Amino acid sequence: MNYAPAEALLPLMPEAGETRSVVVAQLGQTLDGRIATVTGASKYINGYQALDHLHRLRAHVDAVLVGVSTVVADDPRLTVRRVDGKHPARVVIDPNGRLPADWGGLSDGAAPVYVITRPDLTPPPPAIAVPLEPEAGGFAPDAIVAALHALGLRRILVEGGADTLARFLDAGAVDLLHVLVAPMILGSGKEGFRLAPVDSLDEALRPVTRVHAFDDGDVLFTCDLRRSWQRD
Repeated sequence: MNYAPAEALLPLMPEAGETRSVVVAQLGQTLDGRIATVTGASKYINGYQALDHLHRLRAHVDAVLVGVSTVVADDPRLTVRRVDGKHPARVVIDPNGRLPADWGGLSDGAAPVYVITRPDLTPPPPAIAVPLEPEAGGFAPDAIVAALHALGLRRILVEGGADTLARFLDAGAVDLLHVLVAPMILGSGKEGFRLAPVDSLDEALRPVTRVHAFDDGDVLFTCDLRRSWQRD
């Protein structure tokens, strides 16, 4: 693994292609792989420099994507506040029409809101519906990426939650993964990675990875899922 300054990791994000948007995902977790306590408390597991890095990621993409459960639980704005840059569009995956009409992201005017939902549902205004036919267990990540590409959203950040991230990883729909690990041990709580089981180590993801330690203790792993490392 190679070490690099955090700022130098951002240009490593792959360029979007003409036919497919590039997908970057991020996850903040503890040393023991937890993203929240058993009661759901998660603010803030990661430190201030990790939050700055997350906001830099937002400033480098066209859209930030989350599941509706993240909106309901955390009421996030998904904007660029800690760094300079343009606010990305907000995209919410909402197959059952659960997006609260009083969510602050609908009224702050910072950036457009798109809602991935079933054709028979209408999200609360001023959100823009992006209708998709669901498959078993939800919407196919590749179909979501294609729909956002058609809207001109060519660089997408999958920010949460764990179930949404798992679906994108299991589908092979993530190009670059940023994992922010905090020097904290919970011993219980919600796991960050809950992927489909594998039978052998040959089936494990082995991304080429760079590492950066922030001054306030967090460690950033930047994983290129398009490239795999091999043991000698």
